[in-house]
Amino acid sequence: MGENRKIWRTFRKNKIAVAGLVLTLIIGLIALLAPMISPYSPVKQDVLNQYDTPGGKHFFGTDNYGRDILSRIIWASRISLLVGFFSVLFGMVVGSIAGVVAGYVGGWGEGVLMRIVDIGLSFPTLVLGLVIMAVLGSGLDKLVIAIGVAMAPRFARIAHGPTLSIREESYIEAAKAIGASPVRILGRHVVPNILGEIIVMATLWVATAIRIEANLSFIGLGVSPPTPSWGNMVRAGVNHLIMAPWLSLLPGAAILITVLSFNMIGDGVRDITDPKLQS
Repeated sequence: MGENRKIWRTFRKNKIAVAGLVLTLIIGLIALLAPMISPYSPVKQDVLNQYDTPGGKHFFGTDNYGRDILSRIIWASRISLLVGFFSVLFGMVVGSIAGVVAGYVGGWGEGVLMRIVDIGLSFPTLVLGLVIMAVLGSGLDKLVIAIGVAMAPRFARIAHGPTLSIREESYIEAAKAIGASPVRILGRHVVPNILGEIIVMATLWVATAIRIEANLSFIGLGVSPPTPSWGNMVRAGVNHLIMAPWLSLLPGAAILITVLSFNMIGDGVRDITDPKLQS
C-alpha cells in the first residue's frame, strides 16, 4: 500500500501527466456513454440538412449526407479506444511470450525467434500494419490483429533483454534444481519480474495504436462505412475542405487531443520508472 501511495505521489507531481489522465478519463466516459449523450444517430442521413455549419441544432454541423458530426465523433471514440487498447493488449501478449521464451530457451530457438523479431522491427509500425491489413482486408477485428502484430516485435525486444539476465539468477537455478518445469519458472519467476516494464511501454503505445488506426481508416483499411471512425471521417472531409472544413478539422482535433492525452500520461509514467527523475 505504501509503495502504491509513493507511485501516485510521484505521478501527481507532474501536472501535465495529471491533466492527461483527466483528459483520458473524460474521453473514456464519452465513449462509454455514447448511446446516452449522443444527440443524434451517427449513421442516420438527413439530405435536407447537408453541410449545416456548426452551431444551432447541430453543434458541430453535418456532413454531405446530413449526418450529425458531433454524434459521429462521439461514437467514433469507441472505435479508436477499443482498437488502441485491444491491439496493444494483443501485441503485448504475443510479443512478450515470444521474447520471454526466446530469452529463457536460448540456443538456435532464440536465434530464429529474434531474427523474426528483427525483421518486424525493420519496418515502421504503420507500414507493417498496412501490409497486414492489405492481406486480411478491412474490419474492426482485423484492424486489432494487424496493429497488434505490428507492435508485437517491439514488446518481444523489451521482454527479451531482461529475461536474459533473469535466467542467470540463483533463484532460477534453485527452481530448476527442485524440478520446477520451464512453464512454472517462466510464470512464477520470470514474467512477474519484467511485467512492470512491459505494462509501462503498453501504456505509452496506446497513443501510437490510436494514431495508426486513424491512418489506416483514412486510406480505407479500417472499419467500413457508415460506421464512424475518426480516420474515415477525416478522409471523407478532404474533398470538402474549402466548402466545409469542419468535416475534417473536428475529427482531426479529436485524434490530436486523444493522442496528446495518452502521451501526457506517458510523461508521468516516465517519472515513476526513471530513478534519476525520482531523485
